Amino acid sequence: MGWKTLDQMELEGKRVLTRVDLNVPIKDEKISDDTRIKKIIPTLSHIIKRGGLPILVAHLGRPNGKRNPSLSFAKISTDIEKLIGLPLIFAADCIGTTAELAVTSQKTGGVVLLENTRFHEGEEKNSISFAKSLAKLADIYCNDAFSCAHRAHASTEAIAHLLPNCSGKLMEQELLSLEPALTKPERPLTAIVGGSKVSTKLDLLNNLIQKVDTLIVGGGMANTFLLAKGFSIGASLAEHKMKNNACMILDTAQKAGCKILLPSDVVVAKLLNSDVENFVVPITDCPSNLMILDIGPKTLENAKGILVNSKTVIWNGPLGAFEIKPFDQATNILANFVSNLSYNEKLISIAGGGDTLAALNNAEASDGFSYLSTAGGAFLEWMEGKKLPGIAALE
Repeated sequence: MGWKTLDQMELEGKRVLTRVDLNVPIKDEKISDDTRIKKIIPTLSHIIKRGGLPILVAHLGRPNGKRNPSLSFAKISTDIEKLIGLPLIFAADCIGTTAELAVTSQKTGGVVLLENTRFHEGEEKNSISFAKSLAKLADIYCNDAFSCAHRAHASTEAIAHLLPNCSGKLMEQELLSLEPALTKPERPLTAIVGGSKVSTKLDLLNNLIQKVDTLIVGGGMANTFLLAKGFSIGASLAEHKMKNNACMILDTAQKAGCKILLPSDVVVAKLLNSDVENFVVPITDCPSNLMILDIGPKTLENAKGILVNSKTVIWNGPLGAFEIKPFDQATNILANFVSNLSYNEKLISIAGGGDTLAALNNAEASDGFSYLSTAGGAFLEWMEGKKLPGIAALE
C-alpha cells in the first residue's frame, strides 16, 4: 500500500479538496440513482468529525470544456445536500473568486460543492495550470473517486502532485478489497467473464489467463471462442475477425496452466424475445437457423463444480442475454450460487462493471457478494492489470 489514508492526515482546520464521483444519472432534473452520492458520506463525515472542511470537486457528463447549463451541479445541489445530510454551499465555478468565496463562507460542519470541472478544458487535458487553480482552494487533496481513477485528468492526477494527498474512505475500501484479489489471492482463483465482444476485452482476457487458475467464459464472446474451436454456432452473433485472437488466447492459457471453461451446451432460439420458443442443445449440434442466447444446464453445473472448489472469484459480464427472460436464467442461478458461497464464507467474491451489477441486481444476488465495485472503466482497467493514473499519483 503506497498511498496514505485519511486516518494518516492531520485534518483539524484544513480545507480538504475531495475528488468524488457525482456523475449520476438525471431524469426530469432529479437524480434517478443516488448510489454514488450515498457512498461518499463516510468520507465527508470523517473529514468533518476531525475538524476539516470538505470541498467537493467532480464532473458531470461530457460538456467538452464548455459551460452547459444542463450539466451543471446547480440543478441537483439541493438534492445532494439532502442526501448527504450536511449544510452545503454551491459554487458556480470550480476555480477563481467564486470558488474561493464559497470556501471562505462555509462554516465548520458544512460542505462546499464546486461546479462541474469539465466546464474547463484544462480538466480533461490534465492541465497543471488548471490543477494549480484548484489547489489554491485547499490544504489537502483527497481522492475518493476510484471510478474516475483511470482518467489522467487535472482533478484526479495533476492535483495530487501539488498538495499533500490521500485516499478517501470509499477509495480505501475499494483498493483494499481489489488489490489482494489479483496480487495475492486465496487460491484457486476463478474469473467469470461475459459480455458481447472479445475485441473490447482483449487486454482483460490476456491479463487474466496469466493470473487465474480457471476462466469461465460466457455471453456473446463465448461464441467467438466456440467458432475459433471449430464449432458451428448457427445464426449467433460472433466476431469472425477475432477468431485468430481467440485461438491465441486459448493457446496462451494452455501454456500458462489456466483452464478455460467454454459452453458445452447452450440455450438457442430463433429470436431474442421473451415469448419465443427455446431449446437446450449440445454445442456440437447447434441448428444453423438459431441463435445462442445463454449457456446450458450442463455448462452451468460444470461452472458450479469449479466455483465450489475456488477460494476467490472475480466476475465481469453476464453469461447470457440477461435483459430478456428466460435468457437470464444461467446468470441468475450462478450469481445466487456465488452469493451463497460468499455469504457462508466459503468464497471471496468480487464483481464490477455496469452490466455486471445490473445482472446481479436482476438476480437479487448482490447482497451476498464480498465486494461490489461501482466503478466501470476503472474496474475493467484494474482487471486488465493497468496502472490507474489516479492511484499512481497518490503513491
